Amino acid sequence: MPVVGWLAGLSVREFISTVDHWVAFGLLVFVGGKMIYEATLMNEEEEAKDPMNIATLLILSLATSIDALAVGLSLSFINVTIITPAIIIGVVTFILSFAGVYIGSRFGHFLENRIEVVGGLILIGIGAKILVEHLGLISY
Repeated sequence: MPVVGWLAGLSVREFISTVDHWVAFGLLVFVGGKMIYEATLMNEEEEAKDPMNIATLLILSLATSIDALAVGLSLSFINVTIITPAIIIGVVTFILSFAGVYIGSRFGHFLENRIEVVGGLILIGIGAKILVEHLGLISY
């Protein structure tokens, strides 16, 4: 999905090149904010859902795919070649998913939704970094 998003972004990049940094920022803030919102929403849910339920798996895979599509779209706007990020995203997703199942089975109740909030804040930070660099507010 990051590759599909990247390809879609290439087709519209020249039309929005003057605001691409704002679009990338907005997409990353949206995805990060959604993660934080969902993490806080989990506190309000009273009953746990069966993660092996086919409907739950399909909804989670769709939500993850849309997030990956948005990330790929953002990468095309900041003119990044997709092959390296796609490989890194795939490998890291596999490793972290594998580790997440193991860690979740051991410490899931202790960590609960704190990790998802941290992940959302990291995405928002990346979006802010893209915006600040493109606007020239910080020079290295």
